[in-house]
Amino acid sequence: MGDEVEVSRRADRAFDVRVRRGRSASLHVVRVPAGLASELGAPGAEDAELVRQSFYFLLEREPPSSILSSFSLEVIERYFPEYRADMTRRLA
Repeated sequence: MGDEVEVSRRADRAFDVRVRRGRSASLHVVRVPAGLASELGAPGAEDAELVRQSFYFLLEREPPSSILSSFSLEVIERYFPEYRADMTRRLA
């Protein structure tokens, strides 16, 4: 069974993200910087989809328990330099 990622909007470009892997679940609060989708070459991408795809990117590299509980999407690139290039492909 694959990972399940549920994204729900909060306020001010923030989202609650619930990740389920098997019987375990984790909760995260994620902020989307203004203009990030455009920077990734996908100006029409919805913020919720950007969050969802970012979590799939992270889950391919680490378990849900290793993902920060609260962060802004821009920090992913600090840990994974390939983030921008990969997201550009995913959102194309």
